[in-house]
Formats: sequence, structure tokens, C-alpha cells
Amino acid sequence: MQKRIIGDSRIDAASLMTQHLSLEELADVEVSSEDVEHPIEAALLPGFNRGWRAGVPGKQTIRLLFKQAQPVKCIQLDFLESSIVRTQEYIIRMSQDNGQSFVEIVRQQWNFNPQGCTAESEQHIVDLPAVSIIELHITPDISDPSVFASLEKMRVF
Repeated sequence: MQKRIIGDSRIDAASLMTQHLSLEELADVEVSSEDVEHPIEAALLPGFNRGWRAGVPGKQTIRLLFKQAQPVKCIQLDFLESSIVRTQEYIIRMSQDNGQSFVEIVRQQWNFNPQGCTAESEQHIVDLPAVSIIELHITPDISDPSVFASLEKMRVF
């Protein structure tokens, strides 16, 4: 019998997280609303510590429009909620053809509770060689349309 040791073929998330894309240089951003005290740049760019907050309640969209298609390996999202109990849902969609078509990457719900879980941090591993648009749709509370959406941090690798 011959024996061979095969390597681990799983993607190493830590190696993907070494250098995030410079969204300030590579992309334009569209956002459905923003609070003047918490602009979208606060979630997308390093050096901020207050995150983004919607200017109006209800569902919100954040859209990254890359000036040239970019390879995307991972999307990191961080959410904080320490005030109210709520169930948030978000959807990430990507386009590789400048918005002609979109592929849903993830749809996820999370329960926030000030007495328990106040933070959500997710790393979605993908392997897309040429992404032109990333859309993040946030429903801040699936049962209450009067809740404001927020996003502490979003990084693209």
C-alpha cells in the first residue's frame, strides 16, 4: 500500500483577512439614508469609531460600486445593538456585470438583546474573481418598521 499525505484544502480565513480593499480609492457608495452624526464612511473606512446609522427607520440599502471589477474573497460585517431587543435580517448580493444580474450570497437573521447578545460579527467567505457591485440590504427589525438600521463596520477582502 502506498500512502500520501494530502494538504488541507479548506480556505484559511485568517490569511484572507490580511489586507482589506481600500474602498475609498476603489469604489463609490450609494446609501438609502444616513444620520449626519453617523455617515456611511464611519462603517466603511478605517479611523472611525461610531459606525453608520440610517437617517430614517426601516429597510436600508448600502451599495458599493467598484470603479473597476475587483476580486472578492471575504466580506466582514460588524453590528452592535445595546438598547433594544430586535431581530435583524440582512442580505448580501453581488453583481459581476455592473448590475445586469445579482447573486444572493447570504441571507441571515440575528437576535439582539441588551441582556445577552449585543454584537454580531460575521465573515462571509466567497471566491469571486471580478465583482462590480456589492449590495447590503438591512431590515433592522423584521417585526417593527420603526427601528433604525446601523452598521458598525464593513470590510471587503
